[in-house]
Amino acid sequence: IARLLLLCAASGLLLAAVAAIPPPEEAARMARYVLHSCDWGALATLSAQEGLRGRPFANIFSLSDGPPGPCGGSGVPYLYLTDMEISVQDLEVNSNASLTVSLAQTPYCRKHRYDPQNPLCAHIIFVGSIVKVNDSEADLAKKALFSRHPEMESWPKDHNWFFAKFNITNIWVLDYFGGLKIVTPEEYYSVKP
Repeated sequence: IARLLLLCAASGLLLAAVAAIPPPEEAARMARYVLHSCDWGALATLSAQEGLRGRPFANIFSLSDGPPGPCGGSGVPYLYLTDMEISVQDLEVNSNASLTVSLAQTPYCRKHRYDPQNPLCAHIIFVGSIVKVNDSEADLAKKALFSRHPEMESWPKDHNWFFAKFNITNIWVLDYFGGLKIVTPEEYYSVKP
C-alpha cells in the first residue's frame, strides 16, 4: 500500500508539473498549451453573405487538438462542420480565416482574477485556412473532437457533418506585457506542450 501511495503522489506531482502554464519566454509552448486547454474559439472569416460580403465575420466553434489531459494534444485545431453553417458558407468562397483561443475560458484567469483583455490571461491568434481532413486523418479528428464534445455524436446526420482542421500559417501569442510574439508553425509543432 505504501508503494501505491508513493506512486499516486508521484503521479500527482507529475500531472501538476505538466499542467503548469509555460513561462512567457516559451511562446511556442504557450501557444500549444493554450490551444490544448481550450474547447472552443472565435473563428473569423470574410463574409460571403449578401449585405456583409467582404466584411469580417466572427463566430464561435467547438474545437479540439486531442483528448483532454496532460498528453498535450497534436497542436492541430480540429473542427466538426456542416455546409449549413453561415461561416462554413463563407469558407467555401474563401477558406482563409483566423482563430482566436483564450485562457479566459479556463479556470486559470478566473483564479488569478485576470480580465480576458489582460495579457497575463494568454490568448493565441492563428491565421491560416480551413481544410477538410482526408480519410486517414478523420479518425484522429473524430477522437479529438468527440472526446471533448460527446454531444457531437448525436447531431443530426442529415446535416452532412464533416471533420476539418485549421491549417496554420501564422501564429501570434499574447501572454505577457510588451506586445505580441510571433511563433512560426515549425516552432509551434516542434515543441512539447
